[in-house]
Amino acid sequence: MASLFSTGVTKEQSHKNQQKSPDIILSELPKERGWLSEHVHQYKGFWYPTGILQGLLALQQQHFKPKPNTVLLASYPKSGTTWLKALLFAIKNRAELDFNTHPLLSSNPHELVPQLEAYAFKHLTNPTPNTCLMHSHLAFNCLPELANCNIVYVFRDPKDVLASCWHFIQKLRPTELPFISLPEAFDQFTKGYSPFGPFWDHVMGYYKASLEFPKKVCFLKYEELKKDPIFNAKKLAEFLEQPFSLEEESEGIVERITELCSFEKLSNLEVNKEGTHTGFFIPTITNNIFFRQGKVGDSKNHLSEEMIEVLDEITKQKLDFDLMNTSVTPLQNGKGIESDQNHNN
Repeated sequence: MASLFSTGVTKEQSHKNQQKSPDIILSELPKERGWLSEHVHQYKGFWYPTGILQGLLALQQQHFKPKPNTVLLASYPKSGTTWLKALLFAIKNRAELDFNTHPLLSSNPHELVPQLEAYAFKHLTNPTPNTCLMHSHLAFNCLPELANCNIVYVFRDPKDVLASCWHFIQKLRPTELPFISLPEAFDQFTKGYSPFGPFWDHVMGYYKASLEFPKKVCFLKYEELKKDPIFNAKKLAEFLEQPFSLEEESEGIVERITELCSFEKLSNLEVNKEGTHTGFFIPTITNNIFFRQGKVGDSKNHLSEEMIEVLDEITKQKLDFDLMNTSVTPLQNGKGIESDQNHNN
């Protein structure tokens, strides 16, 4: 294994990017219709909204410098990001926080855990957030060098991702942009030029990284988190090198954290029903749009049988593992594990 954990962006590539202005780079890239922005641009095999790509370039050109022991949550949009932001925040900061006055009770998880590329867009000359926990939708090969970081990646059945994404953009889409129908979104998603896509390449980038760097990249499956959140909360704590002590377990801390971060709890908090926070694509985002259902398999209520068959076939062809039947656990004895066994066996 390489002595320095690095992503797909080499120093040579970063130097080349520094020779061109972001506007020139953008003008030279292929583009397609965006969902929440006018265009998405193809960069290193993936499609990014204009502002996101500008933030990405700032990370490369301004030398992103994360703090030691920084944790980066990575995900394709609508794969469980809000939930994992809350869970990681609660686990990582549990020693200093009181459950009665916990920040998650009064702040949306997206306020507590900044999105790296969105932050970089707003702070082009100093794109590193002042925090040890951040999030990104960027593909693995587009991340800046992350020598000081550990990565937690969560992925979800692409059928549920597509259905959730489409509903999300209806609520967030700027009024000046034309409506995009579900069949149009499906067409773009399957062809790979939906925002942050291709979905399957996004997943495989982090999956392969988790095999190469098992102590640096934790690969999680949303459906397994839903099935056994307590088990996975413990595994996340181990990965972060902050395992729950026997005393914490006996006091029910793991259960309290998973309950605090559950969809039911978060979605019913006043801050997430009535509150707002500063957005990226639009100035103000209502917090309740991040809490639609969070169910496994809800896509069958929205996608046609033909759409489902097409997505299942692409998934079968593109992924190196069986999406529905392979269990992927974060860490055991310092190694990433794939298992077809139930966690409780």
